Amino acid sequence: MDTPGLWRVENGVLIGKSPGLKYNDFLRTRKHYQHFVLKAAFRMIDASGNGNSGIQFRSKPMPDSHEVIGYQADMGQKYWGCLYDESRRRKVLAEASAAALATLRKDGWNEYVITARGNRITLELNGVKSVEWIEHDPGIEDSGFIALQLHAGPPLEMHFKNLLIREFRE
Repeated sequence: MDTPGLWRVENGVLIGKSPGLKYNDFLRTRKHYQHFVLKAAFRMIDASGNGNSGIQFRSKPMPDSHEVIGYQADMGQKYWGCLYDESRRRKVLAEASAAALATLRKDGWNEYVITARGNRITLELNGVKSVEWIEHDPGIEDSGFIALQLHAGPPLEMHFKNLLIREFRE
């Protein structure tokens, strides 16, 4: 966690509440993961309609910064269900499928299933495949921490629950 006081646990729900940030904040695992399946239920409480968050994975810290470098299962604005490359290529690597977006509940609970195995990454949104990405760049790291993001910008509250990480033995 970059900024104390933004994250708390209430009734089994991990809550990140931003009063409005000048930089992104990340609640990070200490452990690094390489080949895994991550399941997480989430909901965004965003009065402005401009909220943005995500689940970072295979990530590492950016030196002298609050930012991290790695893949992100994105959520919010026009990025729901997309695979984004945070602070590295700084772009959406793959757009969400229309079928997955049709399941989205912007004001309710949703579930991501992130599978990272070898150079293949799959995102599922509410049980529907959102993205399938094959990483062809051999210079991209295939392990790192997992982190929950509170994006810079207007006030935002993110709720996460039922987080489960299962590692594969390769």
